[in-house]
Amino acid sequence: QVQLQESGPGLVKPSQTLYLTCTVSGESITTNYYYWSWIRQPPGKGLEWMGAISYLDSTYYSPSLKSRTSISRDTSKNQFTLELSSVTPEDTAVYYCAADQSLHNLVVIAPGSWGQGTQVTVSS
Repeated sequence: QVQLQESGPGLVKPSQTLYLTCTVSGESITTNYYYWSWIRQPPGKGLEWMGAISYLDSTYYSPSLKSRTSISRDTSKNQFTLELSSVTPEDTAVYYCAADQSLHNLVVIAPGSWGQGTQVTVSS
């Protein structure tokens, strides 16, 4: 069973870059056909798919966030990382990492595995 745990700062200042890490257990991030994703939920709003990285190290991004988002991985630590640049208060949200063997399931936000989420607040 895949388990995911997000980690990172709870508070980020406007214009800075947000870095979040997802530590994976129960499965290698290089296991065939797995996709590893970031999803967020701003307060009072719905879930938003941000992007994903595949078992082959290919990346996929939401068009609305592509210019500010980068997802990478560290196979030695079985982790993947989100970088979101030039943050504003509108980036305040609970950030989740998620996994599925279908990229489609991640894009439509119906993944098989979720992390518990981490609150990130953007404020000066």
